[in-house]
Amino acid sequence: MASKGGRKYPLVIFTFMLSRWWTAVFALGLAMLGLAWVLRSWGYEQWRWLVFAVLGGLSVLMGIGMWLMRKSAYVQPFTDHLRLVTPFLRLNISYKRFRRTSTANLGSLFPPKSISNSLREVVEPLAKLSAIVIEVNALPMSQTMLKLFLSPLFFKDKSPHIIILVDEWMRFSAEMDSLRNGGSVSAPQQQRDISILSKLPKK
Repeated sequence: MASKGGRKYPLVIFTFMLSRWWTAVFALGLAMLGLAWVLRSWGYEQWRWLVFAVLGGLSVLMGIGMWLMRKSAYVQPFTDHLRLVTPFLRLNISYKRFRRTSTANLGSLFPPKSISNSLREVVEPLAKLSAIVIEVNALPMSQTMLKLFLSPLFFKDKSPHIIILVDEWMRFSAEMDSLRNGGSVSAPQQQRDISILSKLPKK
């Protein structure tokens, strides 16, 4: 019998990073297409402007693909496991592996001096958001393998754990705990979570 699945919560870090990258990649593609048109109009050899045209077209398509994938990564609680999904990864973490869960601001998990400049640019706008740190006995895959598919911001150190950053973290946490205990999130509880979230300051 298939386990019952809860709501899908988009992963903020994945969405934020793709939202930044797709515009740059798309703009670069348009610039290359424009350069190809200029070279063609100036009478350059066909192979010269074709190179820029092909590269520009690929960049434009890649940018559109990144835009479409922005919210395709999510985490979803089930009755017996937590599922984390990205376009290139589908990871199920059994609740039997869980040791403890805690919450912390993303900025406190990744102090500016401990991360690279590129990661700092991602953390700073999200620093005050609350993340859920799930400590486990062991991950289904090694961190080395997971980092091929996930941002380094999913891991604060080399211990077995994973950091989950979603917009509605209170609702996600309540739903996951309820499903872990064999229940479901009641309508009144959902309404309380929503009302609390609506009063939080907008980021």
